[in-house]
Amino acid sequence: MLTYCTNIHPAESWNDTFANVRRYVPEVKRKVSPNDSFPVGLRLSGQAAAELETDSAKEFHEWCRDNDCFVATINGFPYGTFHHVPVKEAVYLPDWRYPERLHYTKKLANLLAVWLPSGMQGSISTVPIGYKKCIVAADESIIGGHLRAALEFLEHTAQTTGKKIVLAIEPEPGCVLETTTEVVHFFEKLNLPDSLRSFLTVCYDCCHQALQFESPSQSLRLLAENGINIGHVQVSSALLLAHPDINRMRRFSEACYLHQTVGRRRDNSLVRYDDLDVALADAPSDVVEWRVHFHIPVFIEELQDCASTQPFLREILPLFNADIPLEVETYTWTVLPADLQTTTVAESIVREIEWVRDHRRRDTRRG
Repeated sequence: MLTYCTNIHPAESWNDTFANVRRYVPEVKRKVSPNDSFPVGLRLSGQAAAELETDSAKEFHEWCRDNDCFVATINGFPYGTFHHVPVKEAVYLPDWRYPERLHYTKKLANLLAVWLPSGMQGSISTVPIGYKKCIVAADESIIGGHLRAALEFLEHTAQTTGKKIVLAIEPEPGCVLETTTEVVHFFEKLNLPDSLRSFLTVCYDCCHQALQFESPSQSLRLLAENGINIGHVQVSSALLLAHPDINRMRRFSEACYLHQTVGRRRDNSLVRYDDLDVALADAPSDVVEWRVHFHIPVFIEELQDCASTQPFLREILPLFNADIPLEVETYTWTVLPADLQTTTVAESIVREIEWVRDHRRRDTRRG
């Protein structure tokens, strides 16, 4: 299952979200999936979810049916405004300390239970607990209680509707969960009963894990060995500079999104910064390679001033099980430097999907 996430399109209300789906999804489908039903990777803000009532949900379900589309994944990570205003660390709020995150997740599950085709597993991605600097030890019991309540709700939804929907935590630099090892330790600490464990999974964002300088095969092996399933995958690239002069990446420092930056020193230890501007101001001289959380189209490997983590994608794509949903997610279109906006949004989405499809097949054949 291969699609793109509609968080690419600026929209906070349900009317604007649906308008974007009607505008872009049929065009993309015609080019990448003309003869097969097309999965919609839907992003719903807190506002859009609250506005969606039963009649509107059914109307959308009918539109999907009439246009040979379906919804199996929902991006439930960014709750608030996600485009055209400074987002930065506010993107994680409300995090799992707050009941609003639990209520929002339950609403998304109710909606997905309406839209999800029978016999198919659905997934909802969510924040990696919260921004690390904001979470203290005293929050752990509250967070654990909210997560358990969400999983119990998903279990109840499966029992009453026959639709299994999993929660997919998305590790991200700077958050409580950023490395694969931290994910494993967190799952162990939750100590969930088997009945709930199957409802908690990972949303594997390739950009985020590439920033950790992790080995794709070792990362996936660690998850598998600890019984942690992947709910869906965000296929995305980070910026890479194999040179100590981080100033070459200065043009990617902008005011909307967090661009967490990780440097690898000569001794292979890592130095982490919450944003690119902080790294630019510090920039240790012994860093030999920089990686920056700035999603760029996955078909781009070399830029005029640096490169991308595309090699990470080429290595990891054939390692994912065929039944795991894949979504391209270059949501930074509105802040990309002009020389990288060489096509329309729809054309770029199509090209990304085709690149993923081609390289997954090509690398699988080579293996």
